[in-house]
Amino acid sequence: MSFFHRAALTVASFLLATVVLCAQAQTAQSRTEATRLMNELMSGKAAVGAPFTLTDHLGQARSLSDFQGKVVLIYFGYMFCPDICPTDLANIARLLALLEKESAQVQAIFITLDPTRDTQELIGKYVGHFDQRILGLRGTEAQTKELATQYKTFFEKVKVNEQQYLIDHTAFIYLMNRAGKYVAFFPPGTSPERMATMVREELSQTRP
Repeated sequence: MSFFHRAALTVASFLLATVVLCAQAQTAQSRTEATRLMNELMSGKAAVGAPFTLTDHLGQARSLSDFQGKVVLIYFGYMFCPDICPTDLANIARLLALLEKESAQVQAIFITLDPTRDTQELIGKYVGHFDQRILGLRGTEAQTKELATQYKTFFEKVKVNEQQYLIDHTAFIYLMNRAGKYVAFFPPGTSPERMATMVREELSQTRP
């Protein structure tokens, strides 16, 4: 396990407890699944990430391979998220600003965990509110579940009432190298300055 992963362990463990315990509707099965995914992510022994093809706000198919040669940041969230998602997307936008010209070698991607409500028409406007360089993508419910599991992201719908629901989810920013391979994750609360340092380190590994 890398130094960064060890440093993230305490924060990630706290987040898991929050995600697992905050929803009374959660079942023992969902708590087990959240714990399993978190353990796989933090252990460094399980494969993290996978290729994907999803749809952007223009209805165009976009694949991870489209960004070959760039460092990619991947974040799973949803538009109706009241707090953590807006905060993390604002931090990603700040990161891109800190990178200045180097941001041209980075692609930030927001993948919705709520494709039913986060429609094609809305998702582009949502991410563009934070930074026009962030790409919003959505898939089917089945694609979303499969891809989130491959990236060790847990999520579950929690009813507020008969018409409304929130989504409990782990919230990590995944760092992928120029070849589209997983490198590390940033837990919630990681400063844009810290992320910029690690992204620059990754950019320096292999020049395009």
